[in-house]
Amino acid sequence: MVQGLTSQPRWLVPALVGLLAIAVLVAGYFAWEHYRERYTVTETETGDTVTQIIAARLSATSSLRVAQLNGTVQSTAEDVRGFGMLKTDQVVKMPFVVDYFIDASQIGPDDIRWVPEARTLIVDAPDVSVGTPNVMEDQRSLVRTQGLYVTREAGEALARQVSQRANARARAEAQSPERMAQARENGRRALAELLGAPLESLGYGDAQVVVSFPYDRPDRLREQWDVTKSVDEVLANRQ
Repeated sequence: MVQGLTSQPRWLVPALVGLLAIAVLVAGYFAWEHYRERYTVTETETGDTVTQIIAARLSATSSLRVAQLNGTVQSTAEDVRGFGMLKTDQVVKMPFVVDYFIDASQIGPDDIRWVPEARTLIVDAPDVSVGTPNVMEDQRSLVRTQGLYVTREAGEALARQVSQRANARARAEAQSPERMAQARENGRRALAELLGAPLESLGYGDAQVVVSFPYDRPDRLREQWDVTKSVDEVLANRQ
């Protein structure tokens, strides 16, 4: 046992929580700057409004983006009008992006434990959340519309169907067990790196950070982990 580490320093966990909050605020500031550059109102030299955002809300500034899913979605739509005489269908391919986040504001002092004997910090993190899919309809790579005559109403209906189905398919892919598992692993590494930096600055550069998610804790009890092993090894031994 290393001398001087037999008890948990009272200041360590509060210090780490404070540093985590500062990191979240810094990330939120840069996110806001990026948002303002792209989406705020542009005015002429006389002060006239060229483009106006009626309402805008920047939320979840305490969330850390830990992963991003990129891909191409194919969406189809059908429309029938004129007593079945006018049948149209459409196939569209377009890129999409879905982000994954961890709300770091939910991590408090009770969710962080320091095990001095193993020089290990255990973090009970909230689960990864899936952001709203961003289907880039203006970057379509394929648009195929078939039908004898496509009315304006039919065209609008096809566009709505394509958009709705594309978003639903992208959301389903992002929430699939395989993608969520990948996002959690990325989140585990991101939080470990985020908390590892202040640990090093506090003189614990050789310490390890073990991050667990709710699915790692099925009974929701704060069990005593064998911190000499990875989370996956501990879970394997428990099964």
